Amino acid sequence: MSVNEQVLSYPIPNDAALDPPAEWAELRSGCPVAHVRLPSGDPAKLITRYEDVKQVLADPRFTRQLTAPDAARLTADGTGVFNSALAEIIPDSGDGHLHWRRLVGKWFTAKRMAAMRPQMAQIAEDLIDDMVKRGAPDDLRAALGFPLPVYVICDMLGVPAEDRDRFSYWSDTLLNLTRYGKDEIDAAQAEFFQYMSDLIAAKRAEPGEDLLSELLAAGGPDDGGLADLQIIVTGMALLVAGHETTANMIGKMVSMLLADRARWEALLADPSLIRGAVEETLRMDANSGFGLPRYLPVEAEIGGETLPKGTTVICSMAAANRDERAFEGAAELDLTRSPNAHLAFGSGAHSCLGQSLARTELQVVLEVLLRKLPSLELAVPVTELERVEGLAVGGLRTVPVRW
Repeated sequence: MSVNEQVLSYPIPNDAALDPPAEWAELRSGCPVAHVRLPSGDPAKLITRYEDVKQVLADPRFTRQLTAPDAARLTADGTGVFNSALAEIIPDSGDGHLHWRRLVGKWFTAKRMAAMRPQMAQIAEDLIDDMVKRGAPDDLRAALGFPLPVYVICDMLGVPAEDRDRFSYWSDTLLNLTRYGKDEIDAAQAEFFQYMSDLIAAKRAEPGEDLLSELLAAGGPDDGGLADLQIIVTGMALLVAGHETTANMIGKMVSMLLADRARWEALLADPSLIRGAVEETLRMDANSGFGLPRYLPVEAEIGGETLPKGTTVICSMAAANRDERAFEGAAELDLTRSPNAHLAFGSGAHSCLGQSLARTELQVVLEVLLRKLPSLELAVPVTELERVEGLAVGGLRTVPVRW
């Protein structure tokens, strides 16, 4: 049966840690708007071509209203970050969304990230020193990939670093697809919400020089600021988004670059390739997670197909990033690729707010690793790397390395 006729399980099962499922190429060429069944059992449409994904991400008719009565549930019990009522507290579109992005976005400018580089580099140095002290082999994800983005986002939000291990669990439950049950998720979300509420109350009493204190200082909605509930949810969202994806990407990026020693050697010989290497590994990431779901409250056309009102669409940016129509030699990792207009951070008004932060962290990690551990290599064959399963974000369970 061709991919046009079958209903695929989504996420599409794939054992290879760094390579895409074969179905992506088949779908892009023959069935760019595919029928899929989500973990909940509900049907949705999967978009895999670059132009189509870009169009959906830019089209305001495709909304985040995944709590609509006829929207597909992503998980069997309707839990998780996309179906959560919390997702509706931050405005989805229009002036409210622009206002929220303006208030929060000034903390994530390229200029501010440049100023934070030395501090990030110092964190990376210290974590790598600790790893070297413990001795090889070690897990790069646990030793560096996970703690670095957590330290940085905790610092930006004014969150005590000693609490960071709790966020890992809370954020995993928010990103759940099939790993946790409803009772466990509800309890974790209640704890997370309470933690953030208490933190906001403490900052109102004693403001610091951090993002949450500044959002409070802007006043309430009548003064051009945000409501307390919006600030709490913003804090939760930034903690989850600000560490989980980058923590995973650090491990995947280093694995991709070490999978072919010539790539690592090229970077050692010419560190000016680091920026391009970060962009190209973001484009090549075949294990980025669920993709972006969108809900259609009206009829719309995409990829030559008319989708009825009530359709839930999943945009696979990772599949789109390997579209030969958009990238010459799309299946090849090219450290010198330029331009590189990949969709790893989305596109348009909803592109990732923290992309400057993520790029800076990835560049800094690579700079420091190349300088301090030039002999770094994977301690297991690439075929033995294992994917993170059951969450909306993709990653590797461990990244065993030696040097």
